[in-house]
Amino acid sequence: MNARSMLKAGLLTAALLAAAPAFADPAAQTKPRPARTCFSLSDWDNWSAPDRDTLYLKVRNRDVYQVDLSHGTSMLTSPGVHLVSIVRGPDTVCGPLDLDLRVSDGFGMAMPIMAKSITKLSTEQVAAIPKKDRP
Repeated sequence: MNARSMLKAGLLTAALLAAAPAFADPAAQTKPRPARTCFSLSDWDNWSAPDRDTLYLKVRNRDVYQVDLSHGTSMLTSPGVHLVSIVRGPDTVCGPLDLDLRVSDGFGMAMPIMAKSITKLSTEQVAAIPKKDRP
């Protein structure tokens, strides 16, 4: 392929990419994205685990986030365990990949747990959590 053909192909590709939004679903373009709710790990006050696959994190002493785990552990519901967060870089949490969590009983190795989703709960959702499970 010579230089002129490559230039034409590049210009055609750029034109097609620029026109692509015009062919997209207009309803999808006008639908607003949900607001991202982020928090800083330094604002995390407390936590609880009602079951092996769910964590509740209390943030700024007023907000509660629900963290659904991919592969939880029954260790989370045992008394005396610690939840450890590993911070690499900024300590801002906006999604599940921002959390690097481990659970430890203080005697052995810390077991990694992976977040699948993280959701900020409304006041009504927090009120619906049984008192024994609130962070």
